[in-house]
Amino acid sequence: METKFSKAGQIKPGGYLVVDGVPSRVLSVEKSKPGRHGAAKARIVSVGVFDNKKREITRPVGADVEIPILDKSTAQIVADLGESFQLMDLQTYETFDIKKPEDVENLETGAEVEYIKFGNNMKIVRRKN
Repeated sequence: METKFSKAGQIKPGGYLVVDGVPSRVLSVEKSKPGRHGAAKARIVSVGVFDNKKREITRPVGADVEIPILDKSTAQIVADLGESFQLMDLQTYETFDIKKPEDVENLETGAEVEYIKFGNNMKIVRRKN
């Protein structure tokens, strides 16, 4: 699980960050002005990439936050195993099982898909044409 660091004030919606050890996609960022005794704050609302749970954090704009380095690859669906697919990576030719996504349609045997990997977690992102 590789990560890098960035300042909380530089986070943009659509980007990624690690919240509570889970890679999350940023939905919104609100920045408050500095107060009389405190620094400006960034309130970041995100949703988990692999579990779709909403998470919120508030950090000073100058504080470091973790940015996950997600591995994106292309694979072909080899077999439909009921609740999961067996995929073959098109670069390394290794095969592995991955849970069927709920938000990607038109997936059948032989289709090429793009998937992301972070640590031991994998998810199909979209179908390639």
